[in-house]
Amino acid sequence: MATKKFITCDGNQAASHIAYMFSEVACIYPITPSSTMAEYVDEWSANGLKNMFGEQVKVVEMQSEGGASGAVHGSLQSGALCTTFTASQGLLLMIPNMYKIAAELLPGVFHVSARTIAAHALSIFGDHSDIYATRQTGFAMLASGSVQEIMDLAGVAHLSAIKSRIPFLHFFDGFRTSAEVQKIEVLEMDDLKKLVDWKALEKFRNNALNPEHPVTRGTNQNPDIFFQAKEAINKFYEPIPDIVNDYMAEISKITGREYKPFTYYGAPDAENIIVAMGSITDTSKEVIDYLAAKGEKAGLLTVHLYRPFSDKYFFNVLPKSVKKITVLDRTKEPGAPGDPLYLDVKNMFYTSDLKPQVFGGRYGLSSKDTTPAQVLSIYENMKLKEPKDFFTVGIIDDVTFRSLPMLPEINVALPGTHSAKFYGLGSDGTVGANKNSIKIIGDTTDKYCQAYFAYDSKKSGGITISNLRFGDKPIRSPYYVNTPDFVACHVPSYIDKYDMLKGLKKNGTFLLNSLWSAEETKKRLPDTMKKYMAENKINFYIINATAIAEEIGLGNRTNTIMQAAFFKLADIIPYEQAEKEMKKAIYKTYGRKGEDVVNMNYAAVDRGSQVEKVEIPAEWANIKVGTVEDKRDIPEFYRNVVDPIIGLKGDDVPVSAFKDREDGTFPAGISAYEKRGIAVNVPEWQPDQCIQCNQCSYVCPHAAIRPFLLTDEEAKNAPEGTTTIQGIPGVLKQYRFRIQVSVYDCTGCGNCADICPAKNKALIMKPLGTQLAEADRWTYMHEKVGYKDHLVDKFINIKNSQFAQPLFEFSGACAGCGETPYIKTITQLFGDRMVVSNATGCSSIYGASAPSTPYTTNRKGHGPAWANSLFEDNAEYGFGLMLGSNKMRERIALRMRESDGTVNAETKAAFVEWLAGMNNAEASKAASAKIIEACEKDKSEVAAEILSLRQYLVKKSHWVFGGDGWAYDIGYGGLDHVIASGEDINILVLDTEVYSNTGGQASKSTPAGAVAKFAASGKKIRKKDLGQMAMSYGYVYVAQVAMGANNNQYLKALKEAEAYPGPSLIIAYSPCINHGLRDGMGKTQAQEKEAVAAGYWHLYRYNPLLEKEGKNPFTLDSKEPDWSKFQDFLNSEVRYTSLIKAFPAEAEVLFKVAEENAKWRYNVYKRLAAMEFAKIV
Repeated sequence: MATKKFITCDGNQAASHIAYMFSEVACIYPITPSSTMAEYVDEWSANGLKNMFGEQVKVVEMQSEGGASGAVHGSLQSGALCTTFTASQGLLLMIPNMYKIAAELLPGVFHVSARTIAAHALSIFGDHSDIYATRQTGFAMLASGSVQEIMDLAGVAHLSAIKSRIPFLHFFDGFRTSAEVQKIEVLEMDDLKKLVDWKALEKFRNNALNPEHPVTRGTNQNPDIFFQAKEAINKFYEPIPDIVNDYMAEISKITGREYKPFTYYGAPDAENIIVAMGSITDTSKEVIDYLAAKGEKAGLLTVHLYRPFSDKYFFNVLPKSVKKITVLDRTKEPGAPGDPLYLDVKNMFYTSDLKPQVFGGRYGLSSKDTTPAQVLSIYENMKLKEPKDFFTVGIIDDVTFRSLPMLPEINVALPGTHSAKFYGLGSDGTVGANKNSIKIIGDTTDKYCQAYFAYDSKKSGGITISNLRFGDKPIRSPYYVNTPDFVACHVPSYIDKYDMLKGLKKNGTFLLNSLWSAEETKKRLPDTMKKYMAENKINFYIINATAIAEEIGLGNRTNTIMQAAFFKLADIIPYEQAEKEMKKAIYKTYGRKGEDVVNMNYAAVDRGSQVEKVEIPAEWANIKVGTVEDKRDIPEFYRNVVDPIIGLKGDDVPVSAFKDREDGTFPAGISAYEKRGIAVNVPEWQPDQCIQCNQCSYVCPHAAIRPFLLTDEEAKNAPEGTTTIQGIPGVLKQYRFRIQVSVYDCTGCGNCADICPAKNKALIMKPLGTQLAEADRWTYMHEKVGYKDHLVDKFINIKNSQFAQPLFEFSGACAGCGETPYIKTITQLFGDRMVVSNATGCSSIYGASAPSTPYTTNRKGHGPAWANSLFEDNAEYGFGLMLGSNKMRERIALRMRESDGTVNAETKAAFVEWLAGMNNAEASKAASAKIIEACEKDKSEVAAEILSLRQYLVKKSHWVFGGDGWAYDIGYGGLDHVIASGEDINILVLDTEVYSNTGGQASKSTPAGAVAKFAASGKKIRKKDLGQMAMSYGYVYVAQVAMGANNNQYLKALKEAEAYPGPSLIIAYSPCINHGLRDGMGKTQAQEKEAVAAGYWHLYRYNPLLEKEGKNPFTLDSKEPDWSKFQDFLNSEVRYTSLIKAFPAEAEVLFKVAEENAKWRYNVYKRLAAMEFAKIV
């Protein structure tokens, strides 16, 4: 027998491995968490990997999931085997084509990492709500419950589709299985190739739509025959269970692992069994073994073939002894008599001689961790005389009381399993390092391994928790590590925020990245941590990875240092071997980023072994840990809901916490209470050097640095040591001036210090620990001094604009984010009357990642009203918000015009003033105040109705925000329709030139030559010119901006766009972490400047109002570029330089094409700017 081959991979890679073999075409579109399946296929194809037909797969990225499914449909009709990969809303957009593909008997396969459908909120995590929504389409549906099962069963989907002519949807749990890394056995292409029904494949090809043998498909049928034709397909579904069973038997022969459409695990005479599918099945098996060891009998029936649902194969494995069955669904279908799998199972027993009691339960929505204790609670429920039906498990339902009791956790891991937890910071490399660690252990030892990474939705700066397990037997624990042997904290500020030692075993190891000496570290540890370590004899080690990383040149990326320290302490493999393998992994991971990056990480490995053991005083065990009274002045919602979530105790928040918030509403301004303190260094203001330009505030991605104007009295009452300088110029001389940093909200990017134009920098980056006194000053400035934007006209210049309060602050965006400064400025100018529709993507995630809400209010309680609908419909959603608001304002105007003789003179005068200026923001503000005052005195019915509509009196500023993936691709049709409407709506496109949120896939905004996911060998065609397309209407205001290149131009564009009485479109160049800036994210503003100087990006404004004055509506704001800098600019970003290393020949050609494209575009703009316009008579 051949030696088994193992690889260490995640579920998505396992699915791609099989899909690639069987696919001739792959039509794709990015969506989390399925995108990486398509990325693997694209990368393998770009690098010449052959499928079973001896060819590279043709990979095509479409503009949406609907488009991808249409392309799949067409490819299949042409006689080519085609595959796609998707999840969630993306799968739902494919439903119309799924009906067609199934009804036309086309053997396509969709691989789906099942994900939550957005409802009251978006969730990028996993459950089965998406796949259940497609069960009516006619696709056969096959479920895998682990990474190994994906490898084994993905091929069954492809083989069965070819043989049966019915398309298959192969699904597995998004994130929990798609992102879980396991060491698994690989299936080889030669083994699977032998199982293909080549005659069926030949028949499929011969049936292709082709003019060599023309036919007509997709006809329009009338009531006389449609029904009969629909029923004719039945015979193709009847053999599917047998076909699947036969192929599963073949896979079992190859692997030695038993597969059937339904499988049973447990006591053959069990009376209580669970029926489920997906990753919970492995957890259930662990609990069954746990109960068996105690002499109890229990069972699990695992569903693999969900559609068609076969009674025959279900009853083949169901124990005849069964008395109670609990069917578990990972979805919620409101209003239904039961959830889908429950209804399927219950239905079978109507015609069966067996009559067990069947109960339904719901678990694990949005990837909520489902632990052995929860499964045990389900079995305990079945022991009751009257078990709870339609229950939930894993939550506390104190409203409808459907939840099962939360039992203490049990340890069901196999003996010899070693587990570890790592607490890191989003974008610090912890997750990537641990993926490398798990692969090193899996690939260089006989041990089995597993890794799963828990993180919130923040783009970076959010907490990440890596859960790793190693053992001598296969690991089947698809839930978080709760009793680790090893815990590492990579972020020093976490020590008093999270209970990281919870569950750490006696004599376990705790590794802390500490900024301090051993003695100072001891002083800083909270009492709870000290007591736990002493009582449990924990081995405590420290290393100052932060200082080492800075010294080496890695910035805040401590990952490699901490990885080396882990291998030094964990003793899983000899350290010398680990060191060698780490360096191999570094070259593979960072090789394309250049030799310097590789060498810095090599140095990090060398330094990572320099750990220091800290002796734990025995007297710490006697510490009395008391409760600390919470004296913070915070909202109740924050205390009861937000605080627990931020403290990693969100699972304990009960259902009642969302009473009166059932529709998903969260209050504004919650991010201000987080005070994450994640920066290593923060800016210190140097008042003697400051020229009071306020540019630092303007460019800050997180609104963490602001200018304040103080009266003499306010300056006198400021916290001790507060330095101010005399304000300048004009009226500002009457005030004291100060730049204030909120150090706990700063992310330490350094853009403010970088762009400071003072001769000697007025901002110097200093360690966070040296600046903590600024926290009280911030509170004083923000709460007591406030924002004096009324002293100067904030629309005149950058300086004045920054005295206005940002109503978008402290978001979860990456440090140095190129997008958020644009948004922040808009809220400073128009925030008190803004309504924002935000496309799903980066800007929606950092804009509203529960519980953090960065859109906030001013002292009057006014601020941006923000909402997200979907990815694809953002423009339409914003358009609807505008239509609804305008309709209410039209009603107000109508009532006012019809009010003659029914209201008093004061009210009538206010009405006349409002009607005259209703479409002017400032005029409507002034008139609205008078109307409210007059109507409150007026007792007429009209006055009462106007008061009931008072929220619509002030003219609203309607904005639509989104990225280029939305604006250029999936949402373009809607965006185009909205601007074509001619209505007064403003659109901001944050152009990163990739799909940022899903990981950096190519969009139609990606320029030629750029490497992006789905464009592994470089984008071949030029960037779409969205601005010119919008200008072609002649009545759309369009601006292309880059604030780092010309901050006044952006301010002008904002003023003009918002004032323009029609649609406006602003396209903003936004450097992104996905670009791989050589100088780092602390130079994003500088990168914008270089982009414009080199001709990579161009600045212009197109204002249709100018044409009516006889002027050219197009203004080219860019100077003639220095084209000699263009190639240098490309070489300043890894998304370009990586192409040189991977595909040097293509790089040489594409870089020239990129420059030619940029010159071509600039020349087009020059011609537009040179056109002469006569005044229209």
